[in-house]
Amino acid sequence: MSLFLILAYLFFIGSCFGWLLELFFRRFFSSVNPERKWINPGFCTGPYLPLYGSGLCILYLIASLEDKGLLANPVLNRAGLFLAMAVCMTVIEYIAGAVSLYVFKVRLWDYRGEWANLQGIICPKFSLFWALLGGLYYFAVHPFILDALAWLSKNLAFSFVIGYFFGVFTIDVCHSAQIITRMRRFARENSVVLRYEAIKEHIRAVHARNAQKYHFFKPFHTELGLTEHLRELLETFEKRVKS
Repeated sequence: MSLFLILAYLFFIGSCFGWLLELFFRRFFSSVNPERKWINPGFCTGPYLPLYGSGLCILYLIASLEDKGLLANPVLNRAGLFLAMAVCMTVIEYIAGAVSLYVFKVRLWDYRGEWANLQGIICPKFSLFWALLGGLYYFAVHPFILDALAWLSKNLAFSFVIGYFFGVFTIDVCHSAQIITRMRRFARENSVVLRYEAIKEHIRAVHARNAQKYHFFKPFHTELGLTEHLRELLETFEKRVKS
């Protein structure tokens, strides 16, 4: 199987399972969700998180380096792989968060309350989480990944699902980009940084207050209009220096 197809399958699997992981983490463990509500995580509206999909591809590529024997000592070689996994995942997280924050003026997540955080985008606590996730992948997934993907590639129904996923995913990204572009315009006009999850929660609360149906997969769907909700939240957003 070509490397391209392997990475395509891994991106699909990682994006979907990453979404499930975040869904349950936010529901049962996240300190920012004391009411234990079901929250649709991430930038996209569908059940996938491209950060995890990209991360799984990186984990696969790094784990595949073990056979190269970059270090003579097998223990140090494996430790180096785990460290590289944690660093690469942290770098991916930082790039995604920084682009969102400094280009679109939107915080997709906020680690400012965590110890030794960097601009609220990354922190040691979640870097450790990435390291543990990398270890789990290495021991529980990577030894079987090629056989599993070979089986899936021979299943025409699954191949159809993969094609359908990337079609829907592309449309979703374009739709989400339109929403975040509107947020960017509002943020620049008012010299603020928006908080993505706070906006979702505000819209959800308005729906509950007005006894309206809340759309889990359409968190920004509202009769009032997104701009009106942003105006209501304006005083709660962090101020920034005009550029």
